[in-house]
Amino acid sequence: MSRGLSPARVIARFAIRIALLAAFAAFGSVGFGRSLAALLWMSIILCALAGLVRREPLFGALLNHWDEGVAFGALFALVHVVNELA
Repeated sequence: MSRGLSPARVIARFAIRIALLAAFAAFGSVGFGRSLAALLWMSIILCALAGLVRREPLFGALLNHWDEGVAFGALFALVHVVNELA
């Protein structure tokens, strides 16, 4: 029995986290873009810490917290670029 979750559950967890981050960023006093960027940055750190604590493989065959951290990093980069252009 593998220790990893099914890809559908990891993607669902990621989607729920994105929805929560967007909801919290909507109420940020510094604006949606800057709030979302800060929340995404914190999510990257939390995913990395979770991957370290759970000793998940960095380049494993299953989706894990490291993959979520990379996805949050890509979204952070996109939000940062859009904030700079606006």
